[in-house]
Amino acid sequence: MEKDIIIDVTSTEVSIALLENKRLIELNKEQINDRCAVGDMYLGRVRKLMPSLNAAFVDIGQEKDAFVHYLDLGLNFVAIDYFTQQILSKKRGAALYPSIKLGHVLEKEGKIADILKPGRPILVQVVKEPISTKGARLTSDISFAGRNMVLLPFSQRIHLSSKIVSKEERKRLERLIYSILPSNYGLIVRTAAEGKRAAVLDAELRGLIKKWEDAWGKMEQNIIPQRLVSENNRATTILRDLLNDTFSSIHINDEALCDEVSDYIATIAPEKEKIVKLYKGNTPIFEHFEVAKQIRSSFGRIFPMRHGAYLVIEHTEALHVIDVNSGIRSKMATDQEGNANEVNRMAAEEIVRQLRLRDMGGIIVIDFIDMDASDNRAKLFRYMQELMSNDRAKHTVLPLSKFGLMQITRQRVRPAMEINTSENCPACQGTGKVAATVNLSDSIENQLVYYVKEKGIRHLKLELHPYVSAFLTKGFPSLLLRWKYKYNCRLKLIPSNSCPMLQVKWSDQNGVCLDIL
Repeated sequence: MEKDIIIDVTSTEVSIALLENKRLIELNKEQINDRCAVGDMYLGRVRKLMPSLNAAFVDIGQEKDAFVHYLDLGLNFVAIDYFTQQILSKKRGAALYPSIKLGHVLEKEGKIADILKPGRPILVQVVKEPISTKGARLTSDISFAGRNMVLLPFSQRIHLSSKIVSKEERKRLERLIYSILPSNYGLIVRTAAEGKRAAVLDAELRGLIKKWEDAWGKMEQNIIPQRLVSENNRATTILRDLLNDTFSSIHINDEALCDEVSDYIATIAPEKEKIVKLYKGNTPIFEHFEVAKQIRSSFGRIFPMRHGAYLVIEHTEALHVIDVNSGIRSKMATDQEGNANEVNRMAAEEIVRQLRLRDMGGIIVIDFIDMDASDNRAKLFRYMQELMSNDRAKHTVLPLSKFGLMQITRQRVRPAMEINTSENCPACQGTGKVAATVNLSDSIENQLVYYVKEKGIRHLKLELHPYVSAFLTKGFPSLLLRWKYKYNCRLKLIPSNSCPMLQVKWSDQNGVCLDIL
């Protein structure tokens, strides 16, 4: 499968489109501001405790206080908290960290009021971005993700990905990791590490450790709240998790980001460095690669599918609801059960794409077309599981209920992508009322008088709806001829389907747009 990444950089945001066989699969938008992102690490201050929730609100310098639950503090929070308080009391991190003892673990059934107090500094990391009225979700179980591994400070655990099945390779990686891993560090070895040379893994490990150690210097400044570590921008994060041999190209319209991505790929996958290309065309990059067209057609409340079937997608605070409709497709088959099964399978493919494209998380309820055969319902459930297996977000798919509803839970770490594909009616400006059609010809004539007599422009072009153009040119003499003789001017009509029914656009003989002042 051919994969491409298209990155559009503007003054306010970076938009990243992932295409599979030229079809838009994922769309990410990263605002260029100070908003917290998943993976960012902060030195915050406990604002207040919520004993009923066994949680605390933490000030990390954002608009809304962030939230940390007792169970998210991590088993080694005692060591993390000791390290944090010691550095804030002017101890040097380089001398302190190797001597930290990790023996005492946090009790699973403990109370947060016994561990934290309001005003206490705390080291935290963002695991879920602010969504709606809720602040960010935090953890004190610090980690740093790389291409081939995840570094775990204050840990001694070493885990290998279960997808690495070769026993020889697992033993090789275990020996290698134990030989290069310093004390008080744990590691999760990702699937991408399979077959990688020792030098590559050692270099990445050193880079992740340096990122953690660089945060110590900022902590020593004793500025609270403060962002200590910023996660890679969304572009490099996506590349870190997705980049493989199937990627054919990465097109970027910003030279600085192009150089940054090239350097990053040269580090994690030197053989793929040549696929990064700087786009220099005059046409907007999303227009050139037909991403904008797919965005316009893919986002919206109603999404049309093949053969007249369509989806209706509704978003609420608690969940997302998707309704599958056969539309005119129901008239194309005599077997109702077979038709329902075919439409449901087609809808399942598109729903999986929409979940990734809109980054819909939380609870998703899908109302498929009713099927009487239990075998067909079971097949649809298994097919949906198969389709969802390629989704990077953690998820659970439940079988169809007796009401024909399928429930999916999908990890939500940031707000769902919403792009408004509707706009106010250009004729009524959203009021629901337009000028009477009987007055349209009088309005056009008044504008013509203004341009000819007030502005002295005698060569004019008028772009208007084809129906209005036909009305002005019908009969003999037509209104158009009468106006030409009456006002001694040249007037050319340009019928245009893109022009609203009751609106016109004036321009001079050179095509320069004119405005009524």
